[in-house]
Amino acid sequence: MTDVTTSDEVLVERRGRALWLTLNRPAALNALNLPMARTIHRALFSAAADLEVERIVIEGAGDRAFCAGGDVALLARRGREDKALFEGFFHDEYRMNQAIARIATPYVAILDGVTMGGGVGLSIHGPFRVATERTLFAMPETGIGLIPDVGGTHALSRLPGQIGTWLALTGARLKAVDCIYAGIATHFIPSDRLPVLRELLADKDEPVAEILDTLATDPGASALVALRDGIDFHFGHDSVEAILASLDEGDDWAVEQAAIIRRMSPTSCKLTLAGLRSAADESIEDALITEYRMVCEIRNGHDFFEGVRAQLLDKDRNPLWSPARLEDVTEEDVNRHLQEPESGDLTFE
Repeated sequence: MTDVTTSDEVLVERRGRALWLTLNRPAALNALNLPMARTIHRALFSAAADLEVERIVIEGAGDRAFCAGGDVALLARRGREDKALFEGFFHDEYRMNQAIARIATPYVAILDGVTMGGGVGLSIHGPFRVATERTLFAMPETGIGLIPDVGGTHALSRLPGQIGTWLALTGARLKAVDCIYAGIATHFIPSDRLPVLRELLADKDEPVAEILDTLATDPGASALVALRDGIDFHFGHDSVEAILASLDEGDDWAVEQAAIIRRMSPTSCKLTLAGLRSAADESIEDALITEYRMVCEIRNGHDFFEGVRAQLLDKDRNPLWSPARLEDVTEEDVNRHLQEPESGDLTFE
């Protein structure tokens, strides 16, 4: 192991042929903050210019989480008063997400444990995504008054059928077998094989795909197979109201999904569906620009601060959304979130 850059929250190391990034906040489930995003972004640029770096590997410290999300609690506590802090976090995080999507160096994310929100943005845009039996995936943003951002609208809109729409609106949690079925993970490797995987990724003179294929196993059949027809049927509509009307006429599972969506922020649900539908035909850059416009305007609203308060700070699990009903979220409300922010659009220079 050589060329180790030690920081409190991200370890950047050269391990043989690989640049190794370790999210190092295990007590916080490796939640991503702004200094971490900037460190990772700088490391990606350095790796892209280093001919000796043949692959990039990212994982989380500990065995509980890859990355449980972004540090939204900080943004909720300080973001209303500090516009630069709020917008700066998303601005730099999204630029990092774009770099992951575009870097030519093979990029391997090891999703051992909780992978949500910001952790999805650190992984899903890369070509190699390894799940273990401890993987737990979700994009739960509609429950905190946000949207499935970090390029999530782009990635989820490309999952098979309407799986991405279902995940985005309900915040449903998937295990490794489901992630393989949905294409969220590319390989299933049991956690007891990770030491061997790390050794091979550092030292083996073989393409990354061949290394992963050698260690991967079949995780079994996903429960999503049985749900797939229902997911595609109900979630294929282009308004949240139509999706709910369809679910209300469905089986017990469908009615349960409708009840879950009705607990989410109505504004977030409408923004999320609009973002998913537009991102389906957009580049990652255009999707991130749209997401950035949305989150900048979300800061001017109520639901994000209330959602984080209810779910993460006070933990009473009883957010009071405003507007409280889907029918009170107008087309004008949605369109307001699609305008260029006063501070300007996200750029990628």
